[in-house]
Amino acid sequence: MSENLCEYTTESENRMIEGQSGKASSPFCTITYVAPPKEDDDDDDDELDRGGWESRWDFLFSCISLSVGLGNVWRFPYLCYKNGGGAFLVTYGIAMVLCGIPLFFQEVAVGQYLGSGGLTFVGQLCPLLKGVGYATMTLVFLLDVYYCIIISWTLYYIMSTFVYMPNLPWRSCDNSWNTERCSNIDNLKNYNGTIMFNNLKNVSITMANASEMMSTAVEEFFERNVLSITNGISEFGGIQWKLLICLGLGWLLIYWVIRNGLHQSGKIIWFTALFPYVVLFVLLFRALTLEGAIDGLWYFVVPRWEELLTPQPWMEGATQIFFAYSIGCGALPVLGSYNKFHHNCYRDAVITCIVNTFTSIIAGCVTFAILGYLAFEKDTTVAEVVTSGPGLVFLTYPEVVLKLPWAAFWTLMFFFMLLLLGTDSAFCLVEAFITGVLDNWPKRLRPHKEKIRLFICLIMFTLGIPMISKGGMYIFQLMDYYSASGISLLWVCFFQTIAISWIFGTNKLCDCIEQMMGFRPNKFWTICWQFCAPVVMLA
Repeated sequence: MSENLCEYTTESENRMIEGQSGKASSPFCTITYVAPPKEDDDDDDDELDRGGWESRWDFLFSCISLSVGLGNVWRFPYLCYKNGGGAFLVTYGIAMVLCGIPLFFQEVAVGQYLGSGGLTFVGQLCPLLKGVGYATMTLVFLLDVYYCIIISWTLYYIMSTFVYMPNLPWRSCDNSWNTERCSNIDNLKNYNGTIMFNNLKNVSITMANASEMMSTAVEEFFERNVLSITNGISEFGGIQWKLLICLGLGWLLIYWVIRNGLHQSGKIIWFTALFPYVVLFVLLFRALTLEGAIDGLWYFVVPRWEELLTPQPWMEGATQIFFAYSIGCGALPVLGSYNKFHHNCYRDAVITCIVNTFTSIIAGCVTFAILGYLAFEKDTTVAEVVTSGPGLVFLTYPEVVLKLPWAAFWTLMFFFMLLLLGTDSAFCLVEAFITGVLDNWPKRLRPHKEKIRLFICLIMFTLGIPMISKGGMYIFQLMDYYSASGISLLWVCFFQTIAISWIFGTNKLCDCIEQMMGFRPNKFWTICWQFCAPVVMLA
């Protein structure tokens, strides 16, 4: 193999040649890659064509759809609360500049240059670590399976709102799923006296301990109606048919969008990427007009600088960047692989990262303004009403909308926004896995790509069924913690960065980028790729 040529047997060679516009230019680097075994060449070329984006805007909005998801609404605000408010914003910003944006750009650029992603792109640059591609696909497969469970919960909330309109099913404790412990939180506000509880007379109770003895209508709707949760993982319970229908509808929606390839669904991605911002800004305007909103915002942005002296904010700030930017899940190289060879993916990468961070901050403002209002209503502090993870979405927000005019309308607006945030990320994540499979066995599988897409969606749907059983919440939490947790993702990203930045080399990577876009990344990018990002991940 010639040392001054990029000689590899993938489609990106043809894409590079076609993009020269009649001007011959020599490749700058050597990519050693063992091509898949040769198969019969009787297949039609159209069947083997991967396709591409119809416009550069399709790629940009797809990147935004992928990176802006459910984590922006519930995970970012909670981590900000947990790790020092504005102090967490400092660690998040540093990780974004030194690690997030450089790795986002690196993954997109590699995918665009090679014209492939998923299983193959790391192996083409570094055959020694081709297993990183398989690890990436394993992570994204497991992520796809349990990510759609949240979508099924969201669909159930939307359907329940329509059924009970103009009321909401979690407004009262008079439903079949409620227990004797259920109480409207307003009835407990400023309560200090004696009550009869579970046949015990003259029990002294105050607002401070009432919440420990009682449960709200919102909590019981989520735990006893939506989840029908059992006492432990050993009690599997039965399949919840209502959630099974919602899960099936979620996967049907995903398959309908990606059935011909995500690159053929550009305008749908435009809508799913843009409409949540309409809802988010409407909610922001409404939240800022609530009593107590300023206290919530103050709690959100005021730094507790002493937190910077502990390692937790730095670790969680870096981890949140990987989650938020979808780094290491194989989706970014796939999206980049559908670009034209000379597309300026650098510009789109920077824009996407800025939009993602802006979205997190806006979502944080909405969340803490509403939590400030909730604290005002409960006559308590913001710190006592903040919960983490799914609880912030499915417990806090439904409780807040009960106190707003046109509660059913605000409920539908919020959960429809969650649905779009969840599904547009799911579109890209599922497509990342499918494209990785198709790229690894192109001649054998691409002629049957629609059947392959349907088959993979059915497998993921089937594997998700145990998580919508009555004991499914425990399985969901195990999947969330172990299958695609921060530790697993960071290790995969670490070895991927080593393969690209050290073994393949940043000089060759910069040569590839210069060949595509006509400019060479400066020292800042090479330092981040070789030193800053690996150090952040190891830390």
